[in-house]
Amino acid sequence: MGLHVLDEVNRCLECKQPSCQRGCPINTPIPAVIKLLKENKLDEAGKILFENNPLTTICSLICNHENQCEGHCVLGKKGAPVHFSAIENYISNAYAPKMIKGPAKSNGNRVAIVGSGPAGLTIAIILARYGYQVTIFESKDKIGGVLRYGIPEFRLPKSVLEDMQYRHIELKGIKIRPNIRIGDAIGIDDLFRDGYKAIFIGTGVWRPNVLHIKGETLGNVHFAINYLNNPSVYKLGENVAVIGAGNAAMDVARTAVRNGSRKVTCYSLTKEVVASDYEFKYAKLEGVEFIYNVKPVEILDDGIMIRKVKENDDGTFTEIEGSDEFCPSDSVLIAISQGPRNVIVSTTTGLKASDRGLLVADEFGNTSRPGIFASGDVVNGSRTVVEAVAHSKIVAETMHKYIQSLNE
Repeated sequence: MGLHVLDEVNRCLECKQPSCQRGCPINTPIPAVIKLLKENKLDEAGKILFENNPLTTICSLICNHENQCEGHCVLGKKGAPVHFSAIENYISNAYAPKMIKGPAKSNGNRVAIVGSGPAGLTIAIILARYGYQVTIFESKDKIGGVLRYGIPEFRLPKSVLEDMQYRHIELKGIKIRPNIRIGDAIGIDDLFRDGYKAIFIGTGVWRPNVLHIKGETLGNVHFAINYLNNPSVYKLGENVAVIGAGNAAMDVARTAVRNGSRKVTCYSLTKEVVASDYEFKYAKLEGVEFIYNVKPVEILDDGIMIRKVKENDDGTFTEIEGSDEFCPSDSVLIAISQGPRNVIVSTTTGLKASDRGLLVADEFGNTSRPGIFASGDVVNGSRTVVEAVAHSKIVAETMHKYIQSLNE
């Protein structure tokens, strides 16, 4: 791995106008990092990466590099781009064990983080650097949100999350309250009562979108986000149908293969998958089959009825009558994205949500109620991890300025 990384480093052209950096949603200083590595300054390179992106080790594994940093590399126009993902992963893994510094000096202000996905973790880490007393409230038993419960082990090993928790959460004095959902026994107003100066909401999108077709409640039907929570408890059988063709569909299809299913088929409404090219190619390599321009019209105990559709120029679809076909399967996994749960909104006065149930917040994370901030998927819908981190960096600074204004 080290030799491979050095080869990639030496291929970098050190462009004066680095398009790779412009292609990164979080503006990672790629040229500076590569230059430091060339000068054998690995620790300095690692420090820059983690200061810019607290989740750099995670992003090095799961980012859509083909469309971001690597997709913008000038070398990729005629050949292979510099694989910065490998460089970032090597540096962050090598530098992480050296991150043993304890908590920053307390500034005496409490901050509550509701939800510990990419957005919540980013906010918590940045505010802890400023000396805030941070408490994370997580509805599940472990932190990570979609990182832990929505991304398969083969893409993001749980050991990476455990190491991040130790170095960025536990060592920094951030407290965690697991298995508690804000809006049930404890509400937002209770947090303000107990002295939290600001509250961040990053609860993600965990409510599965549904097809609204007959048979969706049958025992052989499961939602992708639920399946990815804990695949080992599901008995899917040998023949699995996956409805959807995004990255989540690729994740559940590849996970089903790894858990013993012999025939896995993805049914796509469009004429091509919307998942990243890499994920699509890996799925095909692992034996996943694809059927395009079809929609499910009914789910039965032993399979699904699909109907062919025609894709129109305006992006709509026309069903082709008389084209219905039965496709046998033991189980059906529905992977057509998710929406937010509304427990916090329904139990908190003055907090506005959109028609889709997403929290309404401005570009700086301010919600309709002073002192409450939000970012990530609960505001923008399902997006990439690095986009959530990038926006949350801005929101963290907004929260810091807000609390400082209260103390003036």
